[in-house]
Amino acid sequence: MRLFLSSLRTSLVALFFLTILLGIVYPFFMWGVGELFFHKRANGSLFYDQNGRIIGSEKIGQNFSSSRYFHPRPSAAGEKGYDAANSSGSNLGPTSQKLIDAVRARVAAYRSENSLANEEKIPADAVTASGSGLDPHISVANALIQTSRVARARNISRDEVNELVEKYTEGRTLGLLGEKRVNVLRLNLALDKITLSEK
Repeated sequence: MRLFLSSLRTSLVALFFLTILLGIVYPFFMWGVGELFFHKRANGSLFYDQNGRIIGSEKIGQNFSSSRYFHPRPSAAGEKGYDAANSSGSNLGPTSQKLIDAVRARVAAYRSENSLANEEKIPADAVTASGSGLDPHISVANALIQTSRVARARNISRDEVNELVEKYTEGRTLGLLGEKRVNVLRLNLALDKITLSEK
């Protein structure tokens, strides 16, 4: 009995100590480090308008449908897409007729909105959703195809839009993982800034 009580006391002390350390001290320490050294990232990498309202996060894709903006990847997250509470892919396989039909419709819409000929190749990310449905980036090739449409809609030169794409192109992760990419929200906000400054 004495051995049992001694083991029980040791277990309870360890439980109490580990609960305090890992359930309170460690989370507050990590929160403090995040707030102190990575404030913007720790709070969602949010962008605000002049009135302090949240425009969006550079880490979560959102829909832009106006011809004045660069369009993101398609999204299967939620009923209307880009729903962070329902992040997911379509889970349709490459032989799924539903997926084939959806991609064909997206290809036709992409060609039409960007005035592309039938033989012009389209980047895969322009017509397929990412695994999360919330990818905030598009490929550089996808962005460059859209520059003509955006320049026409904003009545600015294509060279000016191309310079913005180049400026907001992000390199590979750690210099070797993935491909170069462009954050759609950051690029569209930069577009709005130069358009407003020219008025």
